[in-house]
Amino acid sequence: MTDLTVERARLTYVPVQPIPAENAGLTPMSLRTVHFVMPGGVDDPAAPSGGNAYDRRICLDLPGFGWQVARHAVPGGWPRPDGAAREELARTLRDLPDDSVVLLDGIVACGVPETVLPEAGRLRLAVLVHLPLGDETGLDPAVAADLDTRERTVLRAVPAVIATSDWAVRRLVSHHGLAPDRVHVAAPGADIAPLAPGTDGVSRLLCVAAVTPRKGQHRLVEALASVRDLPWVCECVGGLGHDPAYVAHLRELIARYGLTDRLRLTGPRSGADLDAAYATADLMVLTSYAETYGMAVTEALARGIPVLATDVGGLPEAVGRAPDGGVPGILVPPEDPAALAAELRGWFGEPDVRRRLKAAARGRRAALDGWATTARSLAAVLQRLPEPPRRTA
Repeated sequence: MTDLTVERARLTYVPVQPIPAENAGLTPMSLRTVHFVMPGGVDDPAAPSGGNAYDRRICLDLPGFGWQVARHAVPGGWPRPDGAAREELARTLRDLPDDSVVLLDGIVACGVPETVLPEAGRLRLAVLVHLPLGDETGLDPAVAADLDTRERTVLRAVPAVIATSDWAVRRLVSHHGLAPDRVHVAAPGADIAPLAPGTDGVSRLLCVAAVTPRKGQHRLVEALASVRDLPWVCECVGGLGHDPAYVAHLRELIARYGLTDRLRLTGPRSGADLDAAYATADLMVLTSYAETYGMAVTEALARGIPVLATDVGGLPEAVGRAPDGGVPGILVPPEDPAALAAELRGWFGEPDVRRRLKAAARGRRAALDGWATTARSLAAVLQRLPEPPRRTA
């Protein structure tokens, strides 16, 4: 899962009702505490991501399933922090009482085994992996290999690992050699929203993703340049601060192809502004190189917006199927702008294709799991965490 720009937490949020204790083995009237260790920027509106949105929403929903959340946001350049950030994380973990249940965001935990592992003997640890660290696009190969090794060390040392899709579970088990019974899925939920009226039913394209190499917006620019004869307009909503050099390259590419008036990088959006961007969209486009799930996809489908996306990672799971078997999106290879352009021509030129995709998107919308399902899955994992080895000994 990685860093999608999805900002859906609301002050008007109404917590889910606790599930009956006889069904879940939980006692809602006496909540247990989980200490959730998250990156320091989890609430920063200027740097939104799917992982941050997931973390915030889980804090809201877990109490409905027997767990009150103590948040510990640790500032730092995760997953490669400086010494001060490492010490802050170490202090945060040291200060927790023995036997505490601790949920660690993987971007904080997985790059610093020397900080996390000394506490594994006295704390009940679970790691939530939004995106395997080495899968980030554009990393120096030596850096990616080092992060990969560090992540493997951490994940092998904790009793439970939580991933955000079935694909991600399989990836972690096979890549890191983890025991399958220690890796669990808690896929992101989606809030059903009003159906998007769109613009004219065809021409308004929307991409919701942080502007980074992994999200592959340069491929989108190349594809759109080859169909400039079509009457499209595209808005790219997402943080612009993660990789300034890539953003500059993208702006230069847009200008070079003469698309400045039609393809806009509008920066991050949240709340009503993000809702408004979705409301005008006729088609969602996402050109990522790697995704563990794809929260922006289900955010679009929750409004009945069809999807055109790359066939990578957990994106096929996010697209899914309507109850009648209809597929609400089109998947293309990540390294093939020509295939993306061909599908865009089909979208514009074939009304039957548009009708089929829109009908499937509305069917998928009605079948999406909510965040209560996510929280229930996480609560079940936390409930089963074993006593730490030191206590058992």
